[in-house]
Amino acid sequence: MRIRTIALTSSALLTALLLAGCAQTDDTGGMPGMDHGTSPMTPSQTAGDVNPADEMFLTMMIPHHEQAIEMADLVLGKDNVDPRVIELAQQITDAQGPEIEAMKSWLDGWGMPYDDSGAPGGMEGMDHGDGMMSEDDLAALGSASGPDASRLFLEGMILHHEGAVDMARTVLDNGKNAEVAELAQQIIDGQAAEIATMQALLSEL
Repeated sequence: MRIRTIALTSSALLTALLLAGCAQTDDTGGMPGMDHGTSPMTPSQTAGDVNPADEMFLTMMIPHHEQAIEMADLVLGKDNVDPRVIELAQQITDAQGPEIEAMKSWLDGWGMPYDDSGAPGGMEGMDHGDGMMSEDDLAALGSASGPDASRLFLEGMILHHEGAVDMARTVLDNGKNAEVAELAQQIIDGQAAEIATMQALLSEL
């Protein structure tokens, strides 16, 4: 079963953000683009420094990151997966886990606690134009092995990252909070580099 083609932009998300108005190359030996920023992410600003676009971005990016970790965990539990894919999956988990906690902390600090049920911007508010994998896509990745698992992971994560980059660019245009903007830029820089890395790996499988 192949991962179906996913639209690279979400008109619904972009419209919502407009109306409301996962770094640099890793120098420690990891894959290019895996450093998602080294500055501490703390809720140092008040709710007065945010607008609905900032809140929407965070509540959409949290489940987006959570699915990236779910995808990574699926390949980390398999045998005979390309070791470069394993390294990439582990680094995605290591980078995006702390970002999830930071984003939830910001929302809490602003009196806008994240609702894991999906409202207003969790999983229920997302569609596959954000690069999100469907349940069938995840099942296909979960059942694949060896080279097939490597390929499905890379194909799915490339689209997933492209969706995140589109979301980040939108909040840079419409958001207000400086910390959110910093994270959005890190996502653009880091995940664009990761996309290039994954495209190169995919061509070599």
